Amino acid sequence: MGMTRPASLDPDLLRSFVLIAEERSFTRAAQMVGRTQSAVSMQMQRLESVLGEQLFHRGRGGSVDLTRHGQFLLDRAREMLALNDDVWRTFHTPSVSGSVRLGTPDDYALRFLPRVLMRFAEVYPSVEIEVVCAPSNELVPKLRGGALDLALVSEGNSAEGMEGEALWRGPLVWVGAERHATHRLDPLPLALSDPTCCWRKAATESLETAGRRFRVAYTSAAQTGTLAPVLAGLAITISPETALPDGLVVLGREDGLPPLPDFQVLMVKAREARQPVTDALADYISEVFSREAGKPGQLAPELAA
Repeated sequence: MGMTRPASLDPDLLRSFVLIAEERSFTRAAQMVGRTQSAVSMQMQRLESVLGEQLFHRGRGGSVDLTRHGQFLLDRAREMLALNDDVWRTFHTPSVSGSVRLGTPDDYALRFLPRVLMRFAEVYPSVEIEVVCAPSNELVPKLRGGALDLALVSEGNSAEGMEGEALWRGPLVWVGAERHATHRLDPLPLALSDPTCCWRKAATESLETAGRRFRVAYTSAAQTGTLAPVLAGLAITISPETALPDGLVVLGREDGLPPLPDFQVLMVKAREARQPVTDALADYISEVFSREAGKPGQLAPELAA
């Protein structure tokens, strides 16, 4: 007797499922896919019937939460839809060639860009991408001067007047060494970027407002350069609330440190960016951020700033 053949999962059902999970609402998901709420509810009934498991807990006021099986499906549904969309684009996207110049802080280049570039190259093999790694405050002048077509920058780096898109917004946090109590020192030693950095300004203003004495003991334009003295127990620094290297921990009020503001990741295009290659790459970056960053406060490990 042969094995039972698994049923196929309809991408339309998975797309509706992901939207419901992200919006926590059948009503908002239905509006986004252009269907009635009853139609989307019937889609989920079909999906639950195919899988044989309940995917949602319905709460008061129309809100929904994922069951254990729903949580299991969510990440895999996103991966399946990404693969489906990549295959579709490969066969239906108009041919694009040429070159595009992308600016990014080095942390993005290391942790986030590999999967974007890999998928982009599969669909647009004739496009050459020049990646320029530099701090956000150096990338914006390059954009204005025409040396870059597209850049990922932190909010607050004078990108006004250029076409931009907010990719993610979330909190900054204090970071220290797990095995050292450096945050107890007075004055507090800091490892930060140069004085023009908006993160540095956020850190120092927060400490000044709280009346906490500090000194900038180490300076580096790259986040890897600020994390090194932190790992050695010589200073603390700030970072997005994301996965940290082994040996580092998030510090907060209970450690005697004041709150920090949110920050935003922006994707900014130059006014005379090379087209259509710049728009094509921007679409890929936007899609990956949307899919992997999740909702605010859930910055993926790949998206360190």
